[in-house]
Amino acid sequence: MRIVSWNVNGLRSAHKKGFLDWLAAEKADVVGVQEVRAREEQLPEEVRQPEGWRVAHIVSAKRPGYSGVGLFSRKTPDDVVSVLGVEEMDTEGRLQVARFGRLTVVNCYFPNGNGKERDNSRVPFKLAFYRRLFDFLEKGLRDGERIVVVGDFNTAHQEIDLARPKDNRETSGFLLEERQEFCRWLRAGWVDTFRHFEKGGGHYSWWSQRFGVRERNVGWRLDYALASPGAMPYVKRAAIHPHVLGSDHCPVSVDLDPKVRR
Repeated sequence: MRIVSWNVNGLRSAHKKGFLDWLAAEKADVVGVQEVRAREEQLPEEVRQPEGWRVAHIVSAKRPGYSGVGLFSRKTPDDVVSVLGVEEMDTEGRLQVARFGRLTVVNCYFPNGNGKERDNSRVPFKLAFYRRLFDFLEKGLRDGERIVVVGDFNTAHQEIDLARPKDNRETSGFLLEERQEFCRWLRAGWVDTFRHFEKGGGHYSWWSQRFGVRERNVGWRLDYALASPGAMPYVKRAAIHPHVLGSDHCPVSVDLDPKVRR
């Protein structure tokens, strides 16, 4: 069973760049996308109902052209929840919690800490969102439930997770308090599936759109698939797919034994 996550940087834009061709070719069972930046009715019908997939489940932000997440699945989820119970967070359209049998897939677009002036003014909101979702999932984690959290976490966890750590210590995405919050998740038992298999550097999932940056692989690893201890026995591999174009992010994936749902 393959779960894929991709920040598409605008689903309508990604559609024009071949998103549906990629989706058709991708051997995935569940695909979570972030930064949809559109209401469901603004998406072309072929995106809302792609061949071979169940109707896309879209959660939009109240603010037009902002944030938003979407879920494509081969089988209809048993249940989907898209709120944390905090209005200022829920109006930003950042969350889908979908249950497939005994497996729960969380598709999430974590906030960026940058304010309008790129002044780190949204860092407190970002950390509050992290903590609220952590608390939301904590009981399931403790009870041994099979949970996979995928999405754009907007944080590079360690120096190995970005090309220029020394230049970005004051930049949201690599601030000490953001990294410490990510560490808190791992200490609680969540497993960074990619790092479980790959210890080396040079693996990134986001690159600035400035000319030549992606070609030189001057990137950040901001997109993750975290597995609960209950899900980890079923995890077979995890990967980053930098060859997939169409966004400033690339997809990341995690493969699990299909028995995880039973």
